[in-house]
Amino acid sequence: MTTDTLRAEARDLLDEMTQLRRRLHQWPEIGNHLPLTREAVLESIEGLPLDLTLHESTSGIAAMLTGGKPGPTILLRGDMDALPMPEDTGLDFSSKVDNAMHACGHDTHTSMLVGAARLLAARADDLAGRVLFMFQPGEEGHHGARYMLDEGLLDVGAHPLDGSPSPVTGAFALHITSSSPVGYVATRSGPCMASSDTFSITVTGRGGHASEPHRALDPIPVACEIVQALQLMVTRRIDVFDPTIVTVSRITAGTTSNVIPETAEILGTIRAVSERTRSKVHDGIRRVAEGVAAAHDAGVDVHVNLGYPVTVNGASFTDVSMDVARTVVGNDKVVRLPHPVMGAEDFSYVIEQVPGTMMFLGATPADRNLANAAPNHSNRVYFDEQAMVDGAAIYAAVAMHHLGAD
Repeated sequence: MTTDTLRAEARDLLDEMTQLRRRLHQWPEIGNHLPLTREAVLESIEGLPLDLTLHESTSGIAAMLTGGKPGPTILLRGDMDALPMPEDTGLDFSSKVDNAMHACGHDTHTSMLVGAARLLAARADDLAGRVLFMFQPGEEGHHGARYMLDEGLLDVGAHPLDGSPSPVTGAFALHITSSSPVGYVATRSGPCMASSDTFSITVTGRGGHASEPHRALDPIPVACEIVQALQLMVTRRIDVFDPTIVTVSRITAGTTSNVIPETAEILGTIRAVSERTRSKVHDGIRRVAEGVAAAHDAGVDVHVNLGYPVTVNGASFTDVSMDVARTVVGNDKVVRLPHPVMGAEDFSYVIEQVPGTMMFLGATPADRNLANAAPNHSNRVYFDEQAMVDGAAIYAAVAMHHLGAD
């Protein structure tokens, strides 16, 4: 079965994928508990020869397709959750839920994974192994993948045909993006996406009258000095070729113009593309904040909250996946990224445990200027639904290659 045939069949599924995508887009849900989304997915895969496990800690769905021959298991991931933000796209199927939008394209991921399930179910007899479809909630900061793993997602047991081992030996995910045109895909081996952690710093001084700062201990200039010192730390203590981004996104202090407050709070995020730099920055933030505060005789409390680890694509699995993608979209439309993307992904939890890769799927119409295209997470982001044809076909083709059916 050629990939041309696979892609043609994926095109035949476009209307079905589009209907599901628009249903999810109109009724987005946030976090790990997505009852409407789960219901829509279950309806869309009803009748397929899938063994379903409905996760209890989240709305996650694990759907297993068993091939006609013994062999390993490959995991295909599609995330399902939306973002807490308004939508201003003007689309006919815009969100009907206040302050909730599928601005990162997870509605397309879910729909493409359903399409891939249909393509692969029709070829089940040719598969030497199994395909585990991971419909995952809570990617947008809620650690949905980790919850599914903790519930035993990868504990798949033996192949039912002969009882032989059938472990998960590969994992693959697509992420749609408006930064590339339709028809293109991109990825890289090694670090592909950054870690994502948050930090909070509370500086404690002594409150007082704004006209008498000498009788108080103003935490606001101390907080400002900490912010500046953090930027200096990044540029002078971190290797430029193993980079980090430390962004202070909020400073909160005070209530009115004539009162020096007792505390000032700093909130920010940390991105890194290696665990070495990630750890070094965590230590540096504490050291800088404590040192600056001590210099001013102020108190300080620093908390670093761990988020997603670095997404590290396996070298061999990535090279093979790129070769497979070339057979679907063409040699000239598969791009090797020169450097990691500084966004973060909880698919990182999965490929910490099994070899795998994440690939970016272009979805900006060819007639639009990429430089002006609204980015992912924008209230005006637009994804060309034609991209789902390539996505579903690539999902299926990677699984078929892994299980010896291409």
